[in-house]
Amino acid sequence: MNNFLNKLKLIWTDTSLRRRVVFVLFALVIFRLLAAIPIPGIDTLALSRFLSNNQFFGILNIFSGGGLTNLSIIMLGVGPYITGSIIMQLLTIMVPALKRIYHEEGEAGRKRFAQYSRLLTVPLAAIQGFSLLFILEQQSILVNLTAFDRIINLFIIIAGSVLLMWIGELVSEFGIGNGVSLIIFAGIVSQLPSTIGTFIFTYIYPTFDSSILPTLIGFLIAGVLIIAAIVLVTEAERPIPVTYAKRVRGAKMYGGGSTYLPLRVNQAGVIPIIFALSILLFPQMIGTFLARFSNPIIVKISGVLSAFSPTSALYAVLYFIFVFLFTYFYTAVTFDPEALSQNLQKNGAFIPGIRPGPSTSEYISKVLTRITLLGAVFLGFIAVLPLIMQRVTGIATLAIGGTSVLIVVSVVLDLMKKVDAQISMREY
Repeated sequence: MNNFLNKLKLIWTDTSLRRRVVFVLFALVIFRLLAAIPIPGIDTLALSRFLSNNQFFGILNIFSGGGLTNLSIIMLGVGPYITGSIIMQLLTIMVPALKRIYHEEGEAGRKRFAQYSRLLTVPLAAIQGFSLLFILEQQSILVNLTAFDRIINLFIIIAGSVLLMWIGELVSEFGIGNGVSLIIFAGIVSQLPSTIGTFIFTYIYPTFDSSILPTLIGFLIAGVLIIAAIVLVTEAERPIPVTYAKRVRGAKMYGGGSTYLPLRVNQAGVIPIIFALSILLFPQMIGTFLARFSNPIIVKISGVLSAFSPTSALYAVLYFIFVFLFTYFYTAVTFDPEALSQNLQKNGAFIPGIRPGPSTSEYISKVLTRITLLGAVFLGFIAVLPLIMQRVTGIATLAIGGTSVLIVVSVVLDLMKKVDAQISMREY
């Protein structure tokens, strides 16, 4: 407790660190204000009924940061930007030129790569925005709109998505932590009061049935255990011993120390969950878009796409597979064993018993593959566990709540590490 209070004191007394924290809080306040500004032409009662009975839009609401709750000008949230980042990172595998830009051109290359992702956000926001507005109008949620109103609404939500992307990048640059993750985190946390209130008035007040008490206790214990497991696996590391060779320069001897290289079990963090959900939302959105057409072929396609509903077993299986694959994929994109091996060799370091160079790279890749297997299986299991619990208990909100818990816990852990890093840097 004293350590925590000391950190808070240091954050507040250090001018630079305080400025970063205040900037993050200010950006999140702006984000919540934008989420409260609705687009024109909304039937609020129809919207409330639609969202309460549609689990797909409940999950989509996570990525909008709660912007779908009242169809705000940022209803698309950071979804288009995340999708654009996924597409660009997938292209690094298929397009050698993009791979060279990302891996070999250093900071300048990564800035170019990020710029391509930003540019791709605009057409993706246009496609997602048009589909979403069409669905909402077909559901009689947006009413009495002229053609001009539809065009204006589309431009508004495209601009809102780009604005939110810009705010997220500002937070990453001038604040603490990953701006996009913090925006999603803030959206989830903002829904907690209404979620808790709905739960209380549904299961506890005004009449409390004592027969559900064991179920409530079981959910509480399971929730604590799941959070503890997420923290344990997220923080778990596989240390690889590293020894620095002694060097003689002039009359002095340098080096000769020993340390270790920490490889995290889950290098990718929460990114695979976000990637997997972004991919799985597309078929559902297209299926919902096509559901209103009467053409037999389109109806059949819509029926096939409806199999991707969050309540289906296919969705759970694909969710697990995508989380598993994206864990390996994101780890491969962000962690380069060959570059690490070269850096160790340049600094006169080696892994005991392993020859420097390609042998070191192969050894690190082998260890990383094994520990990532554990992290990927665990992350996939935790991702689909709420879906299994939902099918067993029949409580639909579990599927949404489980995803939210994964994101919130991972973002909080990442933020704590970033804050500790900032504090340690200033102490030194």
